[in-house]
Amino acid sequence: MEWSIQEIAKKAGTTSRTLRHYGERGLLEPSRIGANGYRYYDQAALVRLQRILLLRELGLSLPAIAEVLAGQRDTSAALRTHLALLEQERERIGRQIASVRTTLDKTEKGEELMAEEVFDGFDHTRYEEEVSERWGRDAYEKGDRWWRSLTDAQKKAFMAEQAGIARDFGQAARDGLAADSEEVQAITRRQIAWLSTTTTPSKEYVIGLGQMYVDDPRFTVNYDKHGEGTALLVRDAMRVYAERNL
Repeated sequence: MEWSIQEIAKKAGTTSRTLRHYGERGLLEPSRIGANGYRYYDQAALVRLQRILLLRELGLSLPAIAEVLAGQRDTSAALRTHLALLEQERERIGRQIASVRTTLDKTEKGEELMAEEVFDGFDHTRYEEEVSERWGRDAYEKGDRWWRSLTDAQKKAFMAEQAGIARDFGQAARDGLAADSEEVQAITRRQIAWLSTTTTPSKEYVIGLGQMYVDDPRFTVNYDKHGEGTALLVRDAMRVYAERNL
């Protein structure tokens, strides 16, 4: 049995142009070309196309895919490898879905979140490059070693402490307290002490981190969920603290 290039493109959710491009790159040759010039593909070609599409979803470039296909002559073994990778990804995505559902449910009910519930299925090491670029490789490695050394209970306590600090900043923002007020600076001291668990905060570090809480939506939302303007208050309070004490 064989299929035309238009049929295969439609079933694979791609285009005839893409399939012809794969052919030009030596990745996917048609099983035959008809008298009318149309390209036709048999079952072996379909399996090869499936492998190409799977590798593309894994982020491989076409030259890299060509190397993989050339090195994997055993189609069954290659498909078993792909299947294992897809099953791992399915499990990870399943945990992420459950994590987001839990976060949504507890947020709507006003219940306290646990760090493990929020981040289950997420890998902190995906931020390795970002952290290393921003604060240096040593900072990432030190923080990573420290976090991995904690027990589940210690991780929960660490994240619960930060959640409490964020809530208090939110209350201060709702009360209209100034960043340099005694009350807000007391909360800021707790924030700096919390940061000191994993690093020795310098003046530049504290000011830069405070600015990031405003500039990076991932951090802003974590503070502003406790009250609009909370992230701005935290930034200004950390700058005041740094200027006074570091």
